Amino acid sequence: MGWLLIGLVLVTGLVLLLRWRRPAWYWRCFGAAAAVVRVRLRYADVMEACHLTAPPSRFRLTVARWLRREVPRQRVPRLMRITPTRTGVRLRIRMHPGQDAFEFAAASDRLRHAFAIHQVTTRELRPGVVQVTMTGYDVLKEVRMPARTKARLLRVPVALREDGQVHYRDYRQVPHSVTVGATESGKSVGQRAVIAELAPQPVALAGIDCKNGVELAPFARRFSALADNPDDAADLLEALVARMEDIYQVIRREQRISADTPDAEIAANIWDLPERLRPVPVVLTIDEIAELTLSAKKNDPRRLRIITALIRLVQLGRAAGIFLDIYGQRFGSELGDGITMLRAQLTGRTAYRVNDESTAKMVFGDISPHAVFATTQIPNERRGMAVVASTTGEWTHIRGPHVSMRKAVNTCNRHAHLTPHVPELARFKPVIAPVPAPSAEAA
Repeated sequence: MGWLLIGLVLVTGLVLLLRWRRPAWYWRCFGAAAAVVRVRLRYADVMEACHLTAPPSRFRLTVARWLRREVPRQRVPRLMRITPTRTGVRLRIRMHPGQDAFEFAAASDRLRHAFAIHQVTTRELRPGVVQVTMTGYDVLKEVRMPARTKARLLRVPVALREDGQVHYRDYRQVPHSVTVGATESGKSVGQRAVIAELAPQPVALAGIDCKNGVELAPFARRFSALADNPDDAADLLEALVARMEDIYQVIRREQRISADTPDAEIAANIWDLPERLRPVPVVLTIDEIAELTLSAKKNDPRRLRIITALIRLVQLGRAAGIFLDIYGQRFGSELGDGITMLRAQLTGRTAYRVNDESTAKMVFGDISPHAVFATTQIPNERRGMAVVASTTGEWTHIRGPHVSMRKAVNTCNRHAHLTPHVPELARFKPVIAPVPAPSAEAA
């Protein structure tokens, strides 16, 4: 009996140590099974306690009245499926008539406490069916990206979501985005991660960094174009506009619209063109939008050129394969005329830790007030944590892995041979200084 007690104490201590130091291992070994059992046993009681039940049908009430029986209990939504995952448990629930997915979203915090789970998120799969994703531990505390991801051309993994899923930057679905964040919030690390993931792909990378190129110049070997001052940036943007117009002419010539042309063969963007004619996509990264658009002069002609070109690119560039990622600490109307119009065209919205609520409202104010509040609650010690939202109003927390400058530079240098030649951007190709030969004294 004594040996059994000692063994039990050792096993319990090991489990607690595993839960403290390696929560992912603990979840896969013990936590997932315990959570499934807990959900199965408590499901009906929790649904009733969280007011997620439906009243009994009129037929059941009538039968109970005729037979002089007590009133039937509330109907619990049917649990269709419960699936353990790498980071939590996923429930698929069929709602009763009259229930709404918003009720489950509003009860997320109560479900989290009732099932003793770290995080609960919900989304509607189809009419009448809601998916409740429960995360067993804080996956954003120490980000570990899965070994295998569903990356493809212009779709790169950049972070983990709070429900344990991988967050992708998909340029085909969200062609243009804006990212804001205060100093030391992790914005630059997120920028590096996107560039490093795009480096192995057959795309042209272009950059505008008006801080003399301190952020983007280290990746110059993989960049097809780079501007480090507002004058060159204005010329680069106009060159991209000219490239966009030329691509539209190619698309127009290849449409071949006639009565006998199948719908699938009518070209409307570069992806409908034959591969031999398809131009290489261009991803333009703009670091610190304020340095590009702020001007001390009133009616500055250079600024007018920049804003006009930017608005044209975000309105028309997607079909021509030109995509924009804009970064900055703020993105408000104080940057001058045209900024509000430009921001309205940017579908992707990401905000790291900000210094004031008004900055969060610049990004999410026209999308979701809940995302604004979540942004202001990001703690200082969670560098790299952000809120990402879309124009549909959906939002979630994400956090990317730490990507050092050396790692990102090595990735870009390793794939420098993939840098495509873009004729319109040839004069903006960064000049790379040769590596100095070691001196005799050093040898």
